[in-house]
Order: sequence, then structure tokens, then C-alpha cells
Amino acid sequence: MAKRRHAAKDEILVVPFLDILCSLIGVLVLIIVVMAVAQSQKTQGRTPEELDRSKQFVKITKEIDAHKKKEDEAAKITVVLQQAQKVLQEKTDTYVKLRRLIANAKDSKEAYQLAILKLQRQLDDLIVEIEGLKKQQAEGTQQKAVLLAEIEKRKIPADKKIPPVVVQPSGAGMGDNVKVYFVECNGAGLQILGAWGETYRLGSAPEVVVADVAYNHFLTEVAKDPNSQILFLIRDDGQGAFNNAAGRASNEYKIRVGKLPIPGRGTLDLALFEKYRGKITKPPATGVPAKPAAPAKPAA
Repeated sequence: MAKRRHAAKDEILVVPFLDILCSLIGVLVLIIVVMAVAQSQKTQGRTPEELDRSKQFVKITKEIDAHKKKEDEAAKITVVLQQAQKVLQEKTDTYVKLRRLIANAKDSKEAYQLAILKLQRQLDDLIVEIEGLKKQQAEGTQQKAVLLAEIEKRKIPADKKIPPVVVQPSGAGMGDNVKVYFVECNGAGLQILGAWGETYRLGSAPEVVVADVAYNHFLTEVAKDPNSQILFLIRDDGQGAFNNAAGRASNEYKIRVGKLPIPGRGTLDLALFEKYRGKITKPPATGVPAKPAAPAKPAA
């Protein structure tokens, strides 16, 4: 009997320990479950509202950064546009200046070309007139010899001198305001009779008629008065001289011309025309002739 009691005293009871262990395990499981539930309701220690606000903050921050980048790009583009505008303005100013320079250069070039053409025409006219003067000089020398020979040939004794040829007005008479100028035409050339107080002789070749300074002056002055006319006194050998001289006076200066054949070789007596005779100023000194200005047209 005593032996069994001794054995009962030495036995270890494990039931309470297991109960405590199970209770502890249950508590631990409960804590884990609670923590898991709490963890499911939190993200890194933040509530869903805080997470949403954080997301919105990040989004807004990104948008602000994007806007800032766009503003920086816009500022750069604005600078580029301003520079381009400045360059465009400079190019426009340069274009306007160039157009003005081109226009001025074109006007200057046209004026220069017109001046050259004018000088060329004047040079051509001068060459023609110089040739006319040369021919006039040669013809004058020849005519002088012919005239001297003719004078020598026609010399007659004083008692047998040819009577003068009296030039008479036409039967219808002449108006008081008419001014008449006389030009004698013969084989030796032309003679302007007393238009400026003396007789002037010149050749009758076309080149001489065009180039002679005194004859151009004579026609210019006569053309100024529409009531003036030139009466050509034609000797028997002076038809060619009349054609050249009268043609220039009539066609180019629009002067009224008349002709009167003169028979014989006597000197001309113009006394009956004294009150009708016109007078002009003396022509300039003979030199290289300038082309006369276009005469004024006589009144109708």
C-alpha cells in the first residue's frame, strides 16, 4: 500500500499546462487575426483617406511640374519668336531700302540712257552740220571763183550798163500789216537781201541750207510773225536754189513763201516794197551751228 502512494506522489500532471498552452495559442491567434484585420485597413500606417489625399497631392505635384515645364518651353518659344520678329523687321527694312535703291537706280539709269541718247542725237546732228559747213566752205570757194569769173565775164562799159530790174507788188496789193523779206535765187546760190541791213550770201545745197547759222536765224525770226512772208526772186538759173531754200522755209518753219521770176541780169530794185519790208536782228557770229529751235506755228 505504501508503495502505491509513493508512486502517486511522484506523478506529474500535464493537463493544466496543456490548457494554458492552448489558451496562449488562442490568444496569439486572436492577436494575429486582429493585426491582420488592422493591417488590411491600413497602408503603411495610413488610412484610405490619407492615401487618396497623398495620391491627389502626387498627381497635383506632377501636374504642377508639367505646367512649369510647359511654361519654360513657352518662355523659350516666346524668346525665339521675339528674335524671329526682330529679324523679320530687319529683313523688311532692308527689303524696303533695297527697293528704294533699285527704284532710284532704275530712274537714274533711265535718265542716264535718255541723256546719252540726247547727246548722241546732238552729236549726229553736229556731225551732219559740220559736214554741211565743210561742203559749204568748199562750195563757197568754188562759188566765189564762179562769181568772180561771172563778174569778169559780164563786165561792160559804164555807158552800156544793164538797167536794174524793178520788182513790183502784185496787182491785188498787200495789207499794211504784211512784212516781206526777199531772197534772191541764182545759179551761184542764195542771197538774203537786207533782212538785217545787209546782203548775206550762202550756198544752195541742202546740206548748206540746213547747216547755215545765219539762214536758220533768218527763218526762225521770220516764223515768229504770222503776217510775214518770204518772196523768192528767181533768176533764170535759180530754180534749184529756190526748191531747197523755199522747201525748208515752208515745210519745217511753216512760213508763207512766194516766188517771182526775174528776167535778165540787172540789179534788183525793191523800192516799191520799202514800206512792206521786214527787219530782224542780226544773226550771231558764224561758228559751228547749233540746230535751231522748232519755230512757232503761225496763227491760222
